[in-house]
Amino acid sequence: FTITALMTVLWTVIGYSLAFTKGTPFIGGLDRMFLNGIGVNTLSGSIPESVFAIFQMTFAIITPALICGAFAERMKFSSMLVFMTLWSLLVYAPITHWVWASGGWLFNYHPAIRDYAGGNVVHINAGVAGLVCAFMLGKRVGFGREAMPPHNLVLTLIGASLLWVGWFGFNAGSALAADGRAGMAMACTQIAAATAALSWM
Repeated sequence: FTITALMTVLWTVIGYSLAFTKGTPFIGGLDRMFLNGIGVNTLSGSIPESVFAIFQMTFAIITPALICGAFAERMKFSSMLVFMTLWSLLVYAPITHWVWASGGWLFNYHPAIRDYAGGNVVHINAGVAGLVCAFMLGKRVGFGREAMPPHNLVLTLIGASLLWVGWFGFNAGSALAADGRAGMAMACTQIAAATAALSWM
């Protein structure tokens, strides 16, 4: 919840500008600080830039949230806020610019290379950060000596359900249109999630 609030403010103030404005191949500029100049102008078809900026904000929120599992109950709350602020501005925004912005070096590297819905920007990025956090913090106090059962399986199920539904927005929404590409992304998301759940069970 706190990461949602923090990332929303950071994205509004400077994150979106660093990620999606023209700058260098490695980082965007400051043209859209505080979402300056975002109005009814469109970026893709009929998608207003304001909608695109908020859609991208959802990725900026969920990516740091994915890292939390690596340090749950092992990092001070204040340290987590400082880490997430720095990580968002120094890691997430530049990598987003590299991969998703038209001026980014990976975006322009080869036309066949595209990160659809965040495989690189979200999952690899958060996975590496989580691995480094877990490595740096070490094992949980009492690990291997004390029972550590799940806190609440009902909340786990609710969280998984929210993710399942949320993925439709991420994956189908990444088409930036209601077309066949969005439909295929939605179908694949549903089928993959259902198959994964049954396989796991």
